[in-house]
Amino acid sequence: MPVAVGPYGQTQPKCFDRVKMGFMMGFAVGMAAGAMFGTFSCLRIGMRGRELMGGVGKTMLQSGGTFGTFMAIGMGIRC
Repeated sequence: MPVAVGPYGQTQPKCFDRVKMGFMMGFAVGMAAGAMFGTFSCLRIGMRGRELMGGVGKTMLQSGGTFGTFMAIGMGIRC
């Protein structure tokens, strides 16, 4: 299959680059959602200070990783 070339001589991104970009976009969206939901849930159970920051950070990383993984899988299917 020939490589598609854009109007200015650019080639299309490779499949791995698309999967990587999907993971990064999903990770960013998941981190934002994790910040909102993590802050709310940690404040609701009474966390304060360092414990609050640790709980919110953990929630952000978990939701970012999860959503990023699913976005990467979706982009991989589209390749």
